Amino acid sequence: MQSWTPFSWRRHKALQLPAYPDAQGLQGAEARLSSLAPLIFPGEITQLKERLASVARGEAFLLQGGDCAESFDEVGQMPVESTFRVILQMAVVLTYAAACPVIKVGRIAGQFAKPRSSETETVGGVTLPSYRGDIINGAEFNAAARAPDPQRLLTAYSHSAATLNLLRALAQGGFADLHRVHGWTADFVRRSPQGEKFEELAGRITQSLAFMEACGFDAARAPQLHAVEFYTSHEALHLHYEEALTRLDEQTGRAYGASAHMLWLGERTRVIEGAHVEYLRGIDNVIGIKLGPSAAPADVLALLDRLDPDQQPGRIVLIARMGSGKIHEALPPLLRAVRDAGRKPVWCCDPMHGNTVTSSNGYKTRDFGRILDEVRGFFAAHAKEGTYPGGLHFELTGQDVTECRGGAQALGDDALAERYRTACDPRLNGSQSLELAFLIAGVLASARSGKGARTLPD
Repeated sequence: MQSWTPFSWRRHKALQLPAYPDAQGLQGAEARLSSLAPLIFPGEITQLKERLASVARGEAFLLQGGDCAESFDEVGQMPVESTFRVILQMAVVLTYAAACPVIKVGRIAGQFAKPRSSETETVGGVTLPSYRGDIINGAEFNAAARAPDPQRLLTAYSHSAATLNLLRALAQGGFADLHRVHGWTADFVRRSPQGEKFEELAGRITQSLAFMEACGFDAARAPQLHAVEFYTSHEALHLHYEEALTRLDEQTGRAYGASAHMLWLGERTRVIEGAHVEYLRGIDNVIGIKLGPSAAPADVLALLDRLDPDQQPGRIVLIARMGSGKIHEALPPLLRAVRDAGRKPVWCCDPMHGNTVTSSNGYKTRDFGRILDEVRGFFAAHAKEGTYPGGLHFELTGQDVTECRGGAQALGDDALAERYRTACDPRLNGSQSLELAFLIAGVLASARSGKGARTLPD
């Protein structure tokens, strides 16, 4: 923690940050954010670390999912509830198959900023700043919308607070009660083969609860059956926002990022001497690190030393996002290097970001088959190296969108235009997400039993 402060990142090179034309407005927004209540609290972070430490030991599994980039227009009960619902369903499928706890983390209540490969975008001969997420500018292609607006920082806070209130109510207020498992399925999923499989599973769960109650177990009073733990995460991209929401835990004397339980470092910002690494090294949150195919073993070990010098259990989640064609060669050297260094982070697979393509009719999309292939490669690499495949990280929504091709719905290029609603990258819909959970469940069960990774079905 030598010489660290919440603003020491400003002495380092900061990538992916917008240039605000209204510097005074930015300072005012930061000051206002600094005076507002924290969105999350230190005890919740400590609890998540404890849960992730059990993942690192091979005793549990991490499921992380949610929007590519949240939109101010999409914040409300229906979008939040649909995403929460599908994560619950996926977690139940994995828990039932592998007989292990599933730690549920949403990409939600703060995922408003997105890194971009170019500072500008040109359409019809007109060049404007790239859309960087609703926390910075608008997606509409006009000069007024694309200008970075510091007041959006305050709007992001308000929307995050409202979303967190709803998530806490859903997690603790009865929606997640296993006695209501039949009611979690959206209508469009219910009519699919995945919906039918989930209804069958829900029936078995209901029978199990009835058996437990018949044996004298008071299921009506068991808190584990009525509520779930649910945590939030987002990429710590907008450092002005994160700094302004940094708070001090009076009990420990340590700083923590009060915007989410888990913050992650992106593939484009994991520069060891960069501003994002500098900020994240000083806060007490769970830290994720995205690792693309260019990540070298030395890079990963240097990041671990910088971000987790004390080797806190549950502190670090390494998120591989290699692409289906590269994971077989790129991931094993990283697994070996981290294992041989005595490090025990959570290893997680993001099979979305390395598998983005453009359809024949111009839509950015992802193929269900390539997503599945990368998950196969992830489990196979861990089986080969004797390490534990601890989690999965998906961009998904519970809504009936048509943004990713394939799956049992057999969505093709022509179907993409029907309900393509993402603000940035394509997401799995509720049916595809549930289908993926059923396909992965058996492999996870085998991995945890020590029998190695089975081959995922085609």
